[in-house]
Amino acid sequence: MPALPSWLITPLWDQFCALLPERSPYHPDHPLGCHRRRVADRIVFDKLVQVLVFGCGYRKIADQACSATTIRDRRNQWIAAGLFATLEVLVLGAYDRMIGLELDDLSGLSEVLHVTLGQPG
Repeated sequence: MPALPSWLITPLWDQFCALLPERSPYHPDHPLGCHRRRVADRIVFDKLVQVLVFGCGYRKIADQACSATTIRDRRNQWIAAGLFATLEVLVLGAYDRMIGLELDDLSGLSEVLHVTLGQPG
């Protein structure tokens, strides 16, 4: 069951995907050099969205396509790379364009969003 409709999640994924670094489909440090393919970033992204929307634990969302450990590890990698902070700004900017946030009432965040989105403050 999808956590969000495709018309909402697809643009969000497209923006997030553009932030991700290029990666080999196989883990470069694996002793055999090939082993299994990595779980696709899109699958992990969808699992993380499910965790946020449904409010359940990683083990409840995990299945044959993606383990709870993979979800947590990739989340930690993306946080360490600063991608979640950028994603938060993108999501707030999109919400502002769709719904309209009163950014002037949110001191500090307003300036960060305006600078990041290239809008006058």
